[in-house]
Amino acid sequence: MTDLKVPTPGESISEVEIGSWLVENGSYVERDQEVVSLESEKASLTASAPESGVIEIIFPAGTRVAVGSIMAKIDTDKAKPASNKAKESKKAEEVKVAEEVKDVKGIRVTPVAREIMNAHNLSVDDIISGLRRITKEDVNMVIEKSQVQAETLERKEERTRMSLLREKLSQRLVAVKNETALLTTFNEIDMSAVMELRNRYKNAFEAKYGIKLGFMSSFTLAASRALVAFPQINSQIEGNEVISFNYTDIGIAVQTPKGLMVPVLRNTQSMSLSQIELGISQMAAKAKENKISIAELQGGTFSITNGGTFGSLLSTPILNPPQSAILGMHNIVERPIAENGQVVVRPMMYVALSYDHRLIDGKDSVGFLKTIKELIENPFKLLDQTGQADKSLLGI
Repeated sequence: MTDLKVPTPGESISEVEIGSWLVENGSYVERDQEVVSLESEKASLTASAPESGVIEIIFPAGTRVAVGSIMAKIDTDKAKPASNKAKESKKAEEVKVAEEVKDVKGIRVTPVAREIMNAHNLSVDDIISGLRRITKEDVNMVIEKSQVQAETLERKEERTRMSLLREKLSQRLVAVKNETALLTTFNEIDMSAVMELRNRYKNAFEAKYGIKLGFMSSFTLAASRALVAFPQINSQIEGNEVISFNYTDIGIAVQTPKGLMVPVLRNTQSMSLSQIELGISQMAAKAKENKISIAELQGGTFSITNGGTFGSLLSTPILNPPQSAILGMHNIVERPIAENGQVVVRPMMYVALSYDHRLIDGKDSVGFLKTIKELIENPFKLLDQTGQADKSLLGI
């Protein structure tokens, strides 16, 4: 017997929750096959079988267990069972083509539909009148409708235990509110230029890199430039000291089925737009597949969140401690604005910068957002690491 133990997700984590078993108890598993997903207070991860054999699950899903505990045992002496191809073929055929049987009323009902009807005490008249043939889909439709009606009439309450990740997130959110002087400043950005740039080159970009060109990469690059111009925003408070960085490690908020995660893209100050877009794409894919590591979630100096993907028009993002600021992007909406004395319609986005007022003054926060606005509205300026390509061109 080989033990399958709870791996160590990272420092300071002593307990995890078994999210779900990816294999059935008593089934045969291969060596290095992922068999269970785990949730810690910081991230989700998976554990693989150390050897091939038949697995015996000890703790069911939803159980919280200490790091190093034995979750399951694997009997390596048991051989992999031979598959019964004839049985599998017959079962597939039964699923694909069901024999039809006639009801007493002359209406044909498939065996699967008949089984479901019997389980729910339904007759043909309960399903629908006038049909010549009742299928599984027809029966399920009536069952779902009756269940919805029952739920509408019946008031229910359901209690579920918070996941470790959600518990930790809630604690951090309350701590931010209580331990920082949180303030938010706003601005709006005309997205016309960056949208035109994207539309012009999106096909060529996707053909070369295999991913779509989004707006997050432009904002990440603009934020990197702005952080260099306003280093106070790229700083953190630790005790009675201020820690400043000569690099920009930017966390990109990603919504996953397990909750919000903020993987960190490192050294963005020296990356190109395409490198940033590729990095964001890879991080997002890993986060959604629960493949992100604890190390990839730590050490950011600044964060960006995009509520616009869910339709948010305006919000006040909350800090990701120990960082001192976070940029919030929002939905792009066509709005009338004044331009050279004329009212024109432009695709506009509200942006927000939440920051710790203990460290960052209003002047720096407003200047930072104005720099973001200028770089996005004039994308060619992103070519220069100083964000002043026009002055460099003119030699001034």
